[in-house]
Amino acid sequence: MAKGLDVGTMNIISGQQEEAETVFVQQRNSFVEIEYSDMADQMLSRSDVLHIRKGDQVYVVGDDALNFANIFNRETRRPMSQGILSSDESSAIPMIKLITEQVVGEPAYDGERLFFSSPADPIDSKLNTLYHEKTLESMLGDIGYDPEPINEGMAVIYSELADHNFTGLGVSFGAGMTNVCLAYYAVPVMKFSIARGGDWIDEQTAHATGTPVDKVTSIKEDGFELDFTTDVGGVEGALAIYYENLLDYVIKNISREVDEEDVEEGLDVPVVVTGGTSSPDGFEKLFEDHLRDAPIPFSISDVRTPEEPLYSVARGSLVAARSEEEQQTAAAPSED
Repeated sequence: MAKGLDVGTMNIISGQQEEAETVFVQQRNSFVEIEYSDMADQMLSRSDVLHIRKGDQVYVVGDDALNFANIFNRETRRPMSQGILSSDESSAIPMIKLITEQVVGEPAYDGERLFFSSPADPIDSKLNTLYHEKTLESMLGDIGYDPEPINEGMAVIYSELADHNFTGLGVSFGAGMTNVCLAYYAVPVMKFSIARGGDWIDEQTAHATGTPVDKVTSIKEDGFELDFTTDVGGVEGALAIYYENLLDYVIKNISREVDEEDVEEGLDVPVVVTGGTSSPDGFEKLFEDHLRDAPIPFSISDVRTPEEPLYSVARGSLVAARSEEEQQTAAAPSED
């Protein structure tokens, strides 16, 4: 047994193999604070809403947090911001620990191997990912796992490019960051992150339209399409504008960071686009159109998006964990 874990700003997702099927468990990485009462506590417990009580406050955690935020007209709070643990949220560590425990469950045995996603340091920010990575590693170890960080962009390549010898460009559009990795035969030759993602789109749209951020997020997740037929002035029109701006910004940084010496001459590179922010219909086509117009020093064979882009990082983390587990098993001395 082994598990993969995508620790994202918006969602935490685990993946594990059960016979021939990969099973994913997901929770929204957020919480909302409501006032405690005996009646509220009873109702939450009866309805199986994930929550904890601290003093006179109750914290509704995970998928139910957004619903409660909309009902009570409050903003959700996040344990993570811009792809890493939030330094502005005092409850970040206990909340993310609770959500993660719900997602990964107990290990099948003490020291079960688990690979968890970790972003690269962003090139456009002074943010550093070391504290985030080491804190998660310690937390998962306390649960009973043997954890190992894996670069988020590399996890995308493990997940989606087995048919291309794990060679290509993986781009994970998350909520807090966008992670990019270029690899040849499973060896990363370039990896970096950009401190913009789906949250940046939501925040800019909310500011431009005067709409609460959580409302913007709900609209974006409820069938929003990048078809550019929406009238300018509304939330969906603003979302389309900021989506296109994010794509241009990411592609500009890819062009800047790719070193021609890192690219094998004459090789056509497949590009995989994943992450929850890439989910709207029309995203893949828009990204491909903008990418092919960019001054990038390699040929693009194709641009692909998996059927379930939200699960790609968790799946790739699982592939890496299972591969290492199999190598360790093969190298173990026989009992005979």
